[in-house]
Amino acid sequence: MNAESQRALRELLAKQSIAQNLSLHGRGVDRADYPLLRSAYHDAADTSYGMPALAAVRFLADSQKALPLTLHRTANTWIRLTSEQRAVSESYVIAYLETMENGAGTQRLIGGRYLDRHALQGGEWKLAHRTYVLEWNINQPSSGVWPETAGALFAPRGAKASADAGAVLLATWMAAFTGETKAMAATADSRDLDLALSRQALHELGMAYCRGADRADEALLASVFHDDAVVVAGAFNGKARDFARDVTAQIRTNLTSVFHSVANEWFQISGDRAVGESYAITLATFEVDGRAMDALTGGRYVDRYERRGGVWKIAERVFVQDWNINQPSTAVFDDAFYGGLKLRGCYGASDPIYAFWQA
Repeated sequence: MNAESQRALRELLAKQSIAQNLSLHGRGVDRADYPLLRSAYHDAADTSYGMPALAAVRFLADSQKALPLTLHRTANTWIRLTSEQRAVSESYVIAYLETMENGAGTQRLIGGRYLDRHALQGGEWKLAHRTYVLEWNINQPSSGVWPETAGALFAPRGAKASADAGAVLLATWMAAFTGETKAMAATADSRDLDLALSRQALHELGMAYCRGADRADEALLASVFHDDAVVVAGAFNGKARDFARDVTAQIRTNLTSVFHSVANEWFQISGDRAVGESYAITLATFEVDGRAMDALTGGRYVDRYERRGGVWKIAERVFVQDWNINQPSTAVFDDAFYGGLKLRGCYGASDPIYAFWQA
C-alpha cells in the first residue's frame, strides 16, 4: 500500500471512529449510563451549555434516570479532519422524549444539530467540545400504544442502564469475544483495511434490510441473514428465512406503505464476529374502519453478525421498542403543495429504485 493509500485509509478509519463515538454518546444519554456517556469525552472537554463537559455529563445522566425513555438519533454526520489528531463535525439530531404536565403526557420530537470538535488522544477519538443548535420541535398529546400481552406482537421494551434489553444482549454477546484467539491480518495496514471494509459491509446490511422491508422484497430481505439466523421483531419471532417471507406478505396485505430509517450505527468487530446497535424510526400507514392511520415507532436493532466464507451477514436480530406515536394520518398527495411530486414509492420491482439501481 503506497503512502497516499495509507493516508486515505487512516482518514477513513478516523471518520468511522468519530462516528462510532457519536453513536455511543446517544446510547449513553438514552440509557442514563454515566460511565458510557463519560467515555465519549476527553477529560478537558467543554460545551456550549455553560459548564464543562464532564459536569454536563453528570447532570444529564442523573436527570435522565428520572425521565421516561428518550431517543437521540444522530445522522447526516459530516466530518472534516483538520489534522491527524483533530477534527470537526456537524450532525443532525432528532430527539424523542415524553413529558408529563398536570397529569397529561406530551410526546416531543426535537430537531437540531451538534457542532462538535474531536481530538485523538491515547489512540482514541473523543469529543473535545460540543455546541447544540435547536432547529425545530413538534409537541402533541401522548398517543403511544403498548400491548399488554406477550403474544405474537411482543417485542422487548427499552429501559434505562442495565435493565435495557439491548444493553443486556450486547453485553452477553460481547462477553463471548473476551479471550478468544482471532485470526489477525499479516500487517497493520491489512488489519486496518479489514476493519474499515467490515464496518462498511455491516452498514450496507442495514441499508438492504430497510429497502427489503419497505419494498416488500422477500429475496432482498432474506439476503441480509445467514440461513440459520433468528429474528425477534415483535410482529414476528422465529427463523429469519420465515421472517422474510411472512413479514413481506404482511406488509403487502396490511400496510399502505412503510418507511424504515436507521442511524446511530455502532459496531464492535472481533475477527469474523461482530455485534451492533442501530437506532430505527419506522412509519407505517394502514387503514382501520376505512380511516388511514399512521404509526411512528422508534427503537433499536440489536444485531449479532458473523462472517462466513468471507461474507458478513446477520446471525441474530432483536428489535427493542422505545416509543411510538399513533394518530390518524394527515398525508395528502394531490393538493397544491404536494401535487407536483408525482413519483412515489411502491412495493415490488415497480418502485423507482430497481431501475435506478440496475442502470
